[in-house]
Amino acid sequence: MTSAQIFLDEQGVTRDELLERAARAATGLASLGVQEGDTVALLMRNDFAFFEVLQAAAAVGAYAVPLNWHGKAEEARYILEDSKPKVLVAHADLLAPLRAHIPAGIQVIVATTPEQVRQRYGLAHAVCELQPEDLGWSAWTDRFEAWSQPPKRSRATMIYTSGTTGHPKGVKRNPASPEETQIYANLLKSVYGIEQGVRALVTGPLYHASPNAYGRQAFGLSEVLVMQSKFDAEETLALIEKHRITNAVMVPTMFVRILRLPKEVRDRYDISSLKWVTHTGAPCPREVKQELMAWWGPIVYETYGGTEVGTATLATPQDWLEHPGSVGVPTPGTRIAFYGEDGKPAPDGEPGEIYMRVPAYADFTYLNNAEKRKSVERDGLISVGDVGYLKNGRLYLCDRRSDMVISGGTNIYPAEIEMVLTQCPGVQDCAVFGIPDDDFGESLAAAVELIPGAEVSARDIQTYLEAHLAKYKVPRRIDFHASLPREDSGKIFKRRLRDPFWQATGRKI
Repeated sequence: MTSAQIFLDEQGVTRDELLERAARAATGLASLGVQEGDTVALLMRNDFAFFEVLQAAAAVGAYAVPLNWHGKAEEARYILEDSKPKVLVAHADLLAPLRAHIPAGIQVIVATTPEQVRQRYGLAHAVCELQPEDLGWSAWTDRFEAWSQPPKRSRATMIYTSGTTGHPKGVKRNPASPEETQIYANLLKSVYGIEQGVRALVTGPLYHASPNAYGRQAFGLSEVLVMQSKFDAEETLALIEKHRITNAVMVPTMFVRILRLPKEVRDRYDISSLKWVTHTGAPCPREVKQELMAWWGPIVYETYGGTEVGTATLATPQDWLEHPGSVGVPTPGTRIAFYGEDGKPAPDGEPGEIYMRVPAYADFTYLNNAEKRKSVERDGLISVGDVGYLKNGRLYLCDRRSDMVISGGTNIYPAEIEMVLTQCPGVQDCAVFGIPDDDFGESLAAAVELIPGAEVSARDIQTYLEAHLAKYKVPRRIDFHASLPREDSGKIFKRRLRDPFWQATGRKI
């Protein structure tokens, strides 16, 4: 039987080749002392080596911890200090600003940044190559014989999710039993349509939870798996046509950019092979999904959930067309309950904070912060902070957690930004929140109260934040206020600052 093909843009290898290299890498990880239950960190763009590391870590029973490479060095250092990996595998260009910030005791292995990635991101050759002192991933892997020990119990990727405390938390799942692994695989099949022989496309970065779960499942079952090194709307259509892609996972921002292509460009490509496209990570405007399905057909699925709980609901295309605005019905075995502000169960059909439990996902704890789970758990169910209600058996969201912003499918937590912004010279207090954005769904805005007499510009604030946070966390809009609206307790009335932006567009928060 011909081995499945794995592509990075136009470059391809076989799955067997990657599995053979992963087996060698597993032996290498074991030689460095990586044992069952340990962590292996990845600071990597989409690349063949990403899957090699995932497979190698799984073989020895370690958790893979992917780092968001948009972050600043201090953000990456925090996760490395918290997760305490024995090994960090990083692309050369991403490692460059982090070299001086890596905690002691971590073995760093460096992968050459692929040429197509270098070109897509406009990177210099020098920063993409290994340094003389580097332990190179490819040459290091070649030293070892293939791992031959029995496989360890399955461990999920440990995704770090931010929270209202401002610091990200590692969601650590218990090792899955064979039965739990099969239940999880069945759920992914119902959500992503992943089954033997599909031809799958990964458009987003593999450090994100959804592309990661989708990519790992597709790696084992697909006939063809294509990764984009960087999303490009027209290239997406070209790859669908060239590889006869059947399944893909995207976020609504990608839909918007594809739909904005001129009609003559869209008509240039045959995308009739597409059978199943799942979107997640952010709400999709009704008109966008309707326009997309008018073009692609009723093949667009929607999921809702969270890093802690997994995929809690699924809206099939037919169901969404009949019940537009819902995020679907609970996935098999999922329990959902709603609680009011008084902590009591909300009456049937009335909005309440959503608490969920998805049996397909192994139980979890927050790494190094087990007590934190108690603050989001009630009656054995977990909240990700959203408010909604059930109608005709379908979940409708009427408000997201008051602070979280979802921009282009990425969760952003203002508390983290506010914690940094309040340290900016001249700033007395601030509030950060999401406002409508045609491209990203939401973008960040900051309301700032200055220390009397301080002379600080919006650009001064953005420059300060850019030095401490990832660029996508820096508010595009900065407004100055003589005083910020506050409750009697002193807490800022953030909704008074945020709501006028949404009311002006007629969109709901």
